[in-house]
Amino acid sequence: MTEHPEEDGYDGPAELLDGDAVVAVTVKLAGHFDPISGKYSWYGRVAASPEVAALVADGARRVRLRTPHAEVETALSDVDPWGRPRVEGLGAAPFEVLTTLPAEAE
Repeated sequence: MTEHPEEDGYDGPAELLDGDAVVAVTVKLAGHFDPISGKYSWYGRVAASPEVAALVADGARRVRLRTPHAEVETALSDVDPWGRPRVEGLGAAPFEVLTTLPAEAE
């Protein structure tokens, strides 16, 4: 989970599913509720690896992302200089989302 339990997100192992292929990866994800669209927006990066680079090079941009919490459709996009593709989505997130506001510090 995240270092700050009052924030939404996930940092840990996951899988990318492309057809019958399953690629073990590590992801760092975060998100927030977008009051304008009324939807939850989540986003993050997949750690660089030869298997992830092969998916991107083969054109496997639409994939399913599976974490211990959920499985969602996403795309591998915007590969940064370190070889980490971006993933994102609107709606259901592939991690637990806070449903209450954290208590304010006194």
